[in-house]
Amino acid sequence: MPGRNRRFHVRTLLAFVAGLCSLPLVAQTTVPGQMTPQEPSSAIANDAASSSKSASTPLLANSNVRLGIGDLIEITVFGVPDLSTKTRIGGSGDVYLPLIDYVHVADLTTDEAQELIQKRLEDGGFVRGPHVAIFVDESASQAITVLGEVNRPGPYPAIGDRRLFDVISAAGGLTDKAGRSVTIEHRGSPDQKVEVQLTSNLADDSKSNVDVLPGDTIFISRAGIIYVVGDVQHPSGFSIEDSSLTVLKALALAGGNTRTSALGKTKILRQTPNGIQEIPVNLKKILYAKAPDLPLVKGDVLFVPGSAAKGAAYRTADAAVSIAALAVVAVH
Repeated sequence: MPGRNRRFHVRTLLAFVAGLCSLPLVAQTTVPGQMTPQEPSSAIANDAASSSKSASTPLLANSNVRLGIGDLIEITVFGVPDLSTKTRIGGSGDVYLPLIDYVHVADLTTDEAQELIQKRLEDGGFVRGPHVAIFVDESASQAITVLGEVNRPGPYPAIGDRRLFDVISAAGGLTDKAGRSVTIEHRGSPDQKVEVQLTSNLADDSKSNVDVLPGDTIFISRAGIIYVVGDVQHPSGFSIEDSSLTVLKALALAGGNTRTSALGKTKILRQTPNGIQEIPVNLKKILYAKAPDLPLVKGDVLFVPGSAAKGAAYRTADAAVSIAALAVVAVH
């Protein structure tokens, strides 16, 4: 009998211990001074980053950007997952966080908001040595503005992970007049502009697909135009995307010269602060590689005049051929 009672007490004690072990840890975290997070080692940081990325890819992590009303943010307390939360900044500029109630974060940078939350956790005795990180999932307060040669210029919300080509695509893509120069201006740092040169094939241009941040302004330049007029096959205007367009290349785009072109009297008409400048071009020598090819700049007009003497000569020759043809027909 005593042995049976002893076994009963042992089973009761084991059940009590098992019950204690099954209690949720969050019950312990509500007691001030009892929550001591693990050291934010690289393993913990990686786990926290991967868990937050699995839910949604953040736009920014620990970047010193300014928060605003409507932004969707993820707040992570390393080592204390029960305090991590995903919330949107309300109209008052506050967010609600476990234990520390409402915190005003609007108009603060992410670094400032992190420090404020860390201080509230430590001063309240909830966490010893807290390490807080804020991820911005959606930045409704600081849209990305796209200007210039896109089909739908205007502001676009910074939702998710945004890169340059994503924003250009959201703006309807580049227009036919778009150049290859892109300027990115960061809000708060107007003097630190980022210049990007696009290639003709964006699908293979991964280097130009840079990150863009909430509040950025992206300006797509307009391609310059040069004009080829006069005695050429197809007079027209042509986009110049870089400084590599030369007289010969422009002439080729226009289909080449005609047989009556006065190649030696070709001119470049260039707009300068002092008016129109005429630059003589001996196109005949350039064609025969006896003179260097000349570069063109935006706004240049390449004028290839016609030769009256050549025109008269060819008209005479054509008339003679026609008369000869008629004579042959008459004989037969």
